[in-house]
Amino acid sequence: MERSSSVPQINKMFLAALALSFIAKALGAVVMKSSIIHIERRFEISSSLVGFIDGSFEIGNLLVIVFVSYFGSKLHRPKLIGIGCFIMGIGGVLTALPHFFMGYYRYSKEINIDSSENSTSTLSTCLSNQIVSHNRTSPEIVGKGCVKESGSYMWMYVFMGNMLRGIGETPIVPLGLSYMDDFAKEGYSSLYLGILNAIAMIGPIIGFTLGSLFSKMYVDIGSVDLSTVRITPNDSRWVGAWWLNFLVSGLFSIISSIPFFFLPQTPNKPQKERKASLSLPVLETNDGKSQTANLTSRGKNITKNVTGFFRSFKSILTNPLYVVFVLLTVLQISSYIGGFTYVFKYVEQEYGQPSSKTNVLLGIVTLPIFASGMFLGGYIIKKFKLNPIGIAKFSFFTAVMSLFFYLLYFFILCENKSVAGLTMTYDGNNPVTSHRDVPLSYCNSDCNCDESQWEPVCGNNGITYISPCLAGCKSSSGNKKSIVFHNCSCLEVTGLQNRNYSAHLGECPRSDACITKFYFFVAIQVLNLFFSALGGTSYFMLMVKIVQPELKSLALGFHSMVIRALGGILAPIYFGALIDTTCMKWSSNSCGTRGSCRIYNSTLFSKVYLGLSSVLRVSSLVLYIILIYAMKKKFQEKDTNASENGSVMDEANLESLNNNKHFVPSAGADSETHY
Repeated sequence: MERSSSVPQINKMFLAALALSFIAKALGAVVMKSSIIHIERRFEISSSLVGFIDGSFEIGNLLVIVFVSYFGSKLHRPKLIGIGCFIMGIGGVLTALPHFFMGYYRYSKEINIDSSENSTSTLSTCLSNQIVSHNRTSPEIVGKGCVKESGSYMWMYVFMGNMLRGIGETPIVPLGLSYMDDFAKEGYSSLYLGILNAIAMIGPIIGFTLGSLFSKMYVDIGSVDLSTVRITPNDSRWVGAWWLNFLVSGLFSIISSIPFFFLPQTPNKPQKERKASLSLPVLETNDGKSQTANLTSRGKNITKNVTGFFRSFKSILTNPLYVVFVLLTVLQISSYIGGFTYVFKYVEQEYGQPSSKTNVLLGIVTLPIFASGMFLGGYIIKKFKLNPIGIAKFSFFTAVMSLFFYLLYFFILCENKSVAGLTMTYDGNNPVTSHRDVPLSYCNSDCNCDESQWEPVCGNNGITYISPCLAGCKSSSGNKKSIVFHNCSCLEVTGLQNRNYSAHLGECPRSDACITKFYFFVAIQVLNLFFSALGGTSYFMLMVKIVQPELKSLALGFHSMVIRALGGILAPIYFGALIDTTCMKWSSNSCGTRGSCRIYNSTLFSKVYLGLSSVLRVSSLVLYIILIYAMKKKFQEKDTNASENGSVMDEANLESLNNNKHFVPSAGADSETHY
């Protein structure tokens, strides 16, 4: 009795531990996406490079997925999952590690955090503080800065940490679900899986909440006097406490690994199965020759398995329906991955909203909608008992609706930012065709300004200037975040009525109309994600319907590998590379090398970001149409062949019945009635 009662207890322990690991896995994924914008700025790297770092998770996953798939079921599955969670946690901690060795974050070339001097006093104005400015750029200081800032290569630790997360995450789902299926009663596996997926949603909720909270905290919190920091979370140079995200998620993953080391290798089996499994070694030991025969048969089995694998692999690659399906899902999922990777940057540049606010609205608000869409999609397929063609049409419908709402983003774009020297002339009167090499105006040509500096100020004419010096400001008052610059000559030529030619620190905020468009963006995002999630279940259902039953596992595995390689790894890179082309102002370190982007052409950024995703989605819809047409043709041929075979069999049966001399009338009548 004690033993039988311990069986469900162990199974419950495993389900609870697996639920924790699902939460940890989802938490780590969201933490990485919400921290990308801060990692890019902290390490002074481009969007394409941070996209490569983001893809390292999939690289790590691909490195061990074959090993886990083949050997995982033969080894101690709970311990393998525990080791995976532990590695995932170590990866999170390793990702946060560079923060403790890189020194303080320098958001401006003019700032010296190691000094007790008031940082705002170093801001150069027109014809003032030039001696200080020149002293700070002396060759000696530059040389020291180069040595110190070479630490930016520590982004490689973030890359390796994210790769470790990918390696550690690999065994959780396949081994966890197979172990669960071993002890689950018939029909209960899907219920347990649904419960696990529902509990896993806690991870993203925690992740987006932490992302919002830590984004508001300055990166060097606890190390510097925050009263001397003159930038705010709305500033394009702001870096939040991104490392705290990874520490929390890493430690949570390590804790979630502990229960797995106390679980048995296999779940307890029914008594008959145990007796059968115990009797096998006895039979083998009774005959030594049987061991030799087993070794020989195993060698032949390995050869058969390898040959069978290549035949199966060839079978799915020569299946046109499967190939088209893989291509269209690669395009569609690449659109989702690339879009989600840079959505925080897009919202910041287009609508002027900080990532802390985006985390809350796009995370917590849309998650329940996404979960509802996944559930409803599966319910619709089951309720209406859709056949493969019906599932394909349903999936096509959800993709069309998702694209429709996505295209609405083009109609709620804000105007391009007004930045003197980048989108308009320095006097603020005329737009420019290119942001490159905009000539100085008579209002600042005598100011001797450093044009590579990025210390934006907002004039009371609503125009952002690259620096107080380039705005022609002669003096300043106040300190820290509240500093105000006065007598700005470039503001005079814009014809202000009150003759108050002043500017304050930071970029000019977006207009009220633009902020209203942001809330429309969130509402459309909810609908877009709902239809995307609605068709999510149909992906898996459709894939298993278009391949032979014995090839389902191989088809799912190959599909997952292609999605990870072409979607998870490549999509963030080429999305980031195209986004980099829209940058108007790059930061530069004391060595003069290019860092991260400070400001983008928001109009061009939106067109590239939304346009690339739209092209991928439209291309996938074309392949959907081809897939549905090919499926109809194939299934019609099957029906035709089946009906022809049926009619031939009917004729043959009738002929044999007529020729049968021992035909019984009553039976014949029944048979005719049946036919």
